Amino acid sequence: MENTHSVLVLCLGLVFSVSLLVLVANKLKIAYPIFLTMAGLIISFLPAVPKIHIDSNLVFLVILPPILYDAAQNMSLKALWKWRRIISVMAIGFVLFTAIAVAYVSHWLIPGFTLEQGFLLGAIISPPDAAAATAVLQYTNLPKGMVSILEGESLLNDATSLTVFRFALAAILTNQFTWHEAAGGFALVTISGIVIGLLFGLVFYAIYKWLPTTANLDIAISLVIPYIIYITAESVHSSGVLAVVSGGLFIAYQNHFLFSHSSRLRSGALWSSIVFILNAVVFFLIGLQLPDVTAGLSTVSMHTAILIALTIALVVIIARLISGIASAMFTRFISRYITVAQNNPGWRNPLIIGWVGMRGVVSLASALSIPLLLDNGKAFPNRNLILFITFVTIIITLVGQGLVLPWMIRKVKPDGNIDDKPNDQQIAEIELQLMRTAIMEIENRYAGKMHNNPLLQHKYEFLKHKTDLLECSVRDDGKRREANKLVNEYKKIMTSVTEKERDKLHHFRKKDGYDDDVIRYIENRLDLEEENMQDDIE
Repeated sequence: MENTHSVLVLCLGLVFSVSLLVLVANKLKIAYPIFLTMAGLIISFLPAVPKIHIDSNLVFLVILPPILYDAAQNMSLKALWKWRRIISVMAIGFVLFTAIAVAYVSHWLIPGFTLEQGFLLGAIISPPDAAAATAVLQYTNLPKGMVSILEGESLLNDATSLTVFRFALAAILTNQFTWHEAAGGFALVTISGIVIGLLFGLVFYAIYKWLPTTANLDIAISLVIPYIIYITAESVHSSGVLAVVSGGLFIAYQNHFLFSHSSRLRSGALWSSIVFILNAVVFFLIGLQLPDVTAGLSTVSMHTAILIALTIALVVIIARLISGIASAMFTRFISRYITVAQNNPGWRNPLIIGWVGMRGVVSLASALSIPLLLDNGKAFPNRNLILFITFVTIIITLVGQGLVLPWMIRKVKPDGNIDDKPNDQQIAEIELQLMRTAIMEIENRYAGKMHNNPLLQHKYEFLKHKTDLLECSVRDDGKRREANKLVNEYKKIMTSVTEKERDKLHHFRKKDGYDDDVIRYIENRLDLEEENMQDDIE
């Protein structure tokens, strides 16, 4: 009981601490994953701080599935299909090229470091992390197409790296490795992972579609889905990552047909909070790993280990930059023969894509999952050095590249897709069509009721006025800015009015005859109205 109490206090203290650090990060306008990693790194030097060890099973079984599922839920399937070629090239080609480069450089650089160990290290540090990419990119001002590409790559590349990791580890443990078996195994793991995810997606689709669920049941089931999919896929030696991603994408696409508005609102709020807490804690723990990582270094001096790790980190960065430029050159060439999403990517976008390669907790967990002993009972060769190189690469790519990224974006000025419509134009066009539909429905079915129902008459007139405002602005940037100014002014005023209503509502708490549950119901309605007044798109 006492041990359970200590663990609970530790977890609560950890969540509270990272929450305070995120407040500081927001104040300093630094992406919280970067700031939390830096904070953990600094705190790890304090003498009173105990040595922290991340269990790889905790990451793979507890933290990774919900993060991947949430990222898949928020990923645009349309964008994923539009950029499918470049995402596939990055998720497979970039990772393999980086792994090969790391393998040969580490084999040449480190005495006694075999090529198999090099491929193991390359598999660990080659893929950018989904959690890091999603968390850091929301603080940047990149074109939507580039964000979709980078998020799509980060969702899928773990399957490539973990497959290479499995075969490299097996080669070290058994001293056997064949390329055709590795290639066939990769194809099998990839296809089976996608199939398992889609099958589970269909099962949960049937549950949601045909059984009488409620908002609370919908949320409860959604919390279980990523774990069931991941554990099932991994238990049959398939790709749990691809299974969760494919299942999450399928369920997200059916979201609007399956769930009520209440389920969507509650689920969205809950999932964003859960994933934020998991991300925040895990990035903080990455920084705290320094004492645990350095403690096992005995085969080489700290100075030599740092030089080796910095060299390997530089190889990882250069390999990705080369991959980005090479993919742009190949896209220009292949666009002569097939249709591609962007015929001429130029140099700006590939340079930014090549620079965005933050590694994170998956790389660290992979390194930690390396067994301590070989099958013959001997210590796993260079395990602690591999772990140290992984840690340094994460710090360099996440903190170093992450901090430089906003400056690079300002200097390079990446190009947006010329076919992409600005958000405000998309909003105006969609809202215009929806309001036309609402006006026609009222006119065709309820015109006779408007004379006796002033509320309906008011809603009709409001829709008419807003439609007239958008009609003349939907194709004209100047008029759209003027219309947005009027709409934002309306939202600002109505938000202020709602605040006054809420202040008045609180007076009823002190009066007899008004129950708290009724007051909470009305406050929830006011909250939803105020939420609708917000003019930013997540």
